[in-house]
Amino acid sequence: MNTSSFPLILSLVIAFFTLSGTAQERYTSKGGDPNGIQKWYMGRQIAQVMSHYGIYWLERPEREFEENTTQLIQNLDLKKGMHVADIGAGSGYHSRLISKQIGNGKVYAVDVEPEMIAFINDRINEEKLSNIVTVLGSETSIQLPNASVDLILMVDVYHELSFPFEMGSSIYKALKPDGKLVLVEFRTEDFAVPIKEIHKMSEAQSVKELKAVGFRLHKNISNLPWQHCMVFVK
Repeated sequence: MNTSSFPLILSLVIAFFTLSGTAQERYTSKGGDPNGIQKWYMGRQIAQVMSHYGIYWLERPEREFEENTTQLIQNLDLKKGMHVADIGAGSGYHSRLISKQIGNGKVYAVDVEPEMIAFINDRINEEKLSNIVTVLGSETSIQLPNASVDLILMVDVYHELSFPFEMGSSIYKALKPDGKLVLVEFRTEDFAVPIKEIHKMSEAQSVKELKAVGFRLHKNISNLPWQHCMVFVK
């Protein structure tokens, strides 16, 4: 072997172990807010997941007033025939609203809890929502094919992801090249928003974390009462 190639080989070996170390050290474990888990990512403590026991909160009558969900749906700029994924769909609250706007398109209601999926399936049957498809996701994947959806919506979900890097990567792959991710989160920057701090996200933190998987912020639509409405593109 030509000894002149040793420096290149050495640099590749060093790069490999550096990247491996970065992957292993992506998350740190320490205490913090009791409403969070003992896991941190990019300086942010990850919040505890709202289980199916929180369905009453998702379906509360005052939600339209507090979050202006009608305006949120308008912000999505939905078109007939679109394929949309509602990640962390919960009770199917937003999936139902989206389904009425896209005609023969599809809504993929993705959640990690079988109980949530069962609730949405009951809703589909009761309300005859034929264009909603439920998908049982995992902690690291939304379980959708690559380049299969035009739009992905996440409402008050991202801050609870146990593996935000892996999920962000899965979301990135599932979007079509010109697809958009709409991230809706309660604003950390607004102290008047009556939500626990750990269940809020700042624009700066959101941009930092999603940039790590390949997204850039296209715009932040500031017409919701309590939440950011951040539109990310590849």
